[in-house]
Amino acid sequence: MPSQEMTLPQTLSLTASAAKRVAWLIEQEGDAGLMLRVAVSGGGCSGFQYGFSFDKTVNGDDLTFERDGVTTVIDETSLELLAGAEIDFVEDLGGSSFQIRNPNATSSCGCGSSFAV
Repeated sequence: MPSQEMTLPQTLSLTASAAKRVAWLIEQEGDAGLMLRVAVSGGGCSGFQYGFSFDKTVNGDDLTFERDGVTTVIDETSLELLAGAEIDFVEDLGGSSFQIRNPNATSSCGCGSSFAV
């Protein structure tokens, strides 16, 4: 019987906590038309690094995902490295931060902002 490769869904999701925090940040910016742009670039201590910014533009190679009124934008190349990933916002005694659970990452750095595949 031939082996079957498991493919991850070509999606990126925000948890309810992350969507709530992004909505609050957009409100602080005073521009309801902003979207959260997620990107992956070369660099960081593990090979690739995550990037977050606000954007008002959806480019031709972008995909969008929505959760609780917040739109996330990501380009196709970055999505290949983040397929099936979940972005969470965590608050604990150590502080608060966005965290990415990326099923494609084979390793990541201690700070969680870079990864390898």
